[in-house]
Amino acid sequence: MTLLLVRNLTKRFGANTAVDNASFEVSAPMMIGVIGRSGAGKSTLLRIINRLTDATTGAVEVDGRDVLTLSGSAKRAWQSECAMIFQQFNLVPRMDVVSNVLHGTLNRRSTMATAFNLYPQSDIRRAIDILDRLGIAEHAAKRAEALSGGQQQRVAIARALMQDPKVILADEPIASLDPMNAEIVMSTLRRIHVEDRRMVICNLHTLDTARRYCDRVIGMRDGRIVFDGTPDQLTTAAARDIYGADDSFSEATTSTEIAALDRAQNLETA
Repeated sequence: MTLLLVRNLTKRFGANTAVDNASFEVSAPMMIGVIGRSGAGKSTLLRIINRLTDATTGAVEVDGRDVLTLSGSAKRAWQSECAMIFQQFNLVPRMDVVSNVLHGTLNRRSTMATAFNLYPQSDIRRAIDILDRLGIAEHAAKRAEALSGGQQQRVAIARALMQDPKVILADEPIASLDPMNAEIVMSTLRRIHVEDRRMVICNLHTLDTARRYCDRVIGMRDGRIVFDGTPDQLTTAAARDIYGADDSFSEATTSTEIAALDRAQNLETA
């Protein structure tokens, strides 16, 4: 059974092609890491799937339905089923944490209820339960801006879970976090995938993070998918193809990671 089918997806911005004829299929809930250089098309790919950006051509089929053809209430319903987590959290800083989580129900609430910030007690209890699951229930009454970056990202994850989505898309969720909080956030996403059997697609910058947390890795370069396989299949040659390490590109983090991958593979074959 195909849960998600991305078929011949292309997005052009004028003369620039951000996503170039991308295709992949997901047959079971898994945690997928999308890696590549800045500008490779990773964020645009996720935004198309979530319908925040329109595709130029192609299809995104979920349970046999092309979600790119949806409009109005059907489009909003899909966006409820496909939650988005952003690098910069996208919380309301001066609003309390539990209210930020309850914003995950906005797509299914009336305009009147939204205007007066009215939520049923069942939703409030569920929001607090989700915060408790993520280890931050004690911060429910605080303003979001009073929390650390890692805690704010967990609030954003709680808001996504409040939607009860089929798919969670995370666009560089740890790019602005320190290593300790990055590990907490990635472990949280991994646990949600394992415990809830939800599909998680996560844009990442680092090879190590993708190899550690993901079941499958998709590598993008210049808008095209140039790698699609398991973390174990992410060889040094594949990494160099994704990041263009043989070109003039010399980003320090990527170069270090590729060198570490070289060493690991040498040890495996020794």
